Amino acid sequence: MKQQEVSFVLHLEELRKRLIVTLAAFLVSFFAAFLFVQDLYQWLVRDVEGKLTILAPSDVIWVYMAISGVFALAITIPVAAWQTWMFVKPALKKTEYKATMSFIPALAVLFAVGICFGYFIIYPMVMRFLEQMAAVNFETMYTADKYFTFMINMTVPFGLLFEMPVVVLFLTQIGLLNPQRLAKGRKLAYFLLAIVAITITPPDIMSDILVIIPLFLLYEISVTLSKFVYRKKVAQEATA
Repeated sequence: MKQQEVSFVLHLEELRKRLIVTLAAFLVSFFAAFLFVQDLYQWLVRDVEGKLTILAPSDVIWVYMAISGVFALAITIPVAAWQTWMFVKPALKKTEYKATMSFIPALAVLFAVGICFGYFIIYPMVMRFLEQMAAVNFETMYTADKYFTFMINMTVPFGLLFEMPVVVLFLTQIGLLNPQRLAKGRKLAYFLLAIVAITITPPDIMSDILVIIPLFLLYEISVTLSKFVYRKKVAQEATA
């Protein structure tokens, strides 16, 4: 019993170490981004006519912190993935930890692809729709905090959703998921993804379809990759 308690304490200490490293990476990235935040701000508002409005002195700090936070998140994701991999590595077989190691750079790439999808496709589409709706009866004036809150809501969720294939591959590789479970849960997954798409897009069918289709494709890609990894894993275990 004492040996189990010691092992549990050691695992907690290891987890604490990994969390501290991840948090440190986020803070360093955050402060580095904050040094260049005005340049980032100017690039993000390059298409806005005039200047954005602030209603309180503290609004500018919130905006700069939000921008820095998103860039810090993008940099921290591969660090967090590496720390997670290092934490579970002792429980993995040699073939498993060699295979899962390649997922770490893929997480960073897919997060960037998801952010780009949200920023260059979804965000302009939703923005045009809302501006056209407002043009008839309203004078448009954007505050900085509302503008960037809206932008972040239209981009960051896609960065996280695009991580789905790599997360599924990792969980399949370590035995927590398999293609059968994914196929069985397809209806529920489609329902949840459709809810997400409808929630973050304008209330018209074309916008919903433009978001739902990529999310469904991501899920099917995840299932297909899971099948490939699972078959390979079973074959390796059979020949071991």
